[in-house]
Amino acid sequence: MRLGRRLAGILAVFVFPYVVTLAWSGGVGGLYGNGMKEGAGGTSGGFFAGGGLGGLAGSLSGDTGNPETGTEDGQGVRRKIYIGNGQKGYLDVETYLVGIVARQIPAEYELEALKAQAIIARTYIYGRMGEEAEIKEEELGLKSLEEEQMESLWGRPKFVEYYDKISQAVRETEGMVMVLDEGEDSGEEKLVSEPMFHRASAGYTRDGGDGYPYLKSVESQQDVEAEGYLTMMEWEPKEVVRFMKEAAVKKGMGELELTEGQVMDTIQLVSRDGAGYVKEIQIGTHIYTGDEIQTALGLPSAAFTLEEHEGMLRAICRGVGHGYGLSQYGAHKMAEEGKSAEEILKYYYQNIIIISSKM
Repeated sequence: MRLGRRLAGILAVFVFPYVVTLAWSGGVGGLYGNGMKEGAGGTSGGFFAGGGLGGLAGSLSGDTGNPETGTEDGQGVRRKIYIGNGQKGYLDVETYLVGIVARQIPAEYELEALKAQAIIARTYIYGRMGEEAEIKEEELGLKSLEEEQMESLWGRPKFVEYYDKISQAVRETEGMVMVLDEGEDSGEEKLVSEPMFHRASAGYTRDGGDGYPYLKSVESQQDVEAEGYLTMMEWEPKEVVRFMKEAAVKKGMGELELTEGQVMDTIQLVSRDGAGYVKEIQIGTHIYTGDEIQTALGLPSAAFTLEEHEGMLRAICRGVGHGYGLSQYGAHKMAEEGKSAEEILKYYYQNIIIISSKM
């Protein structure tokens, strides 16, 4: 069998294409990897992300100059993104967010889930901009979908509906960002630095540790219903050897001494975190993180088990994405239950408040 071959028997529902998104980096940068990773039409983890039709193209200004569109800060300065591809010019942040949200989360999800994603993406962008009124798109590590790409992604019959829905999500959250709740005497408000998200957790989201007080593990059992939640993959031992050797080189371990016959005998789980994601696992003489094995084998998440099956190495994997921060599918289900975007965000991120920012 070839690496990455998905068995006909996926254990739950159809496998959702594993397109990794903003980690913030995933998704947008950071813990994801694990920074957030980006993918078209939604991310498995990460971070990213208007008005009516024509908004994206219509808001581009010239190569130079200061466009009069954008999000105002307290001094009346408009926040904007410089787009350097093709038709060079500026997009105001709010217009730009339409294409980002369209890329990061399925448009068929509930409106309040889309609004939560818009707040996450705006928080990330404002955080990268700092005190500046403009930034180059390439410096954000993001790529906004253009209208033609959205139409290709969703199909012409759904394009207008989904575009208007995402535009509404951005419009109704205009200027809203997440900041750390450090009490009334904390002084200046601090944006959430790594507002990470993923498609679906393994049942619980992951704890970010001491450096991320807003990333606490929470239950998200509804994720078991998500498309692609449970997957199974198999490889021949020689394929595993090849990919483990490549992973060892990337990690700076040098040449890995591992034979096909040793693969099955040397696999040993070292530890998992409280949410069920692999922290460390030994293969051969080396110890890898779960995220490294996820990347090496192309797994949907680091919540996996490895076992021998009829001479093959089998991986059974739960969840889609890195597991930190917002579960997009969980947000969708909470929205179906009547929860607002603010309630959703305060569930998946701890010790935060939502403000309308002019920063």
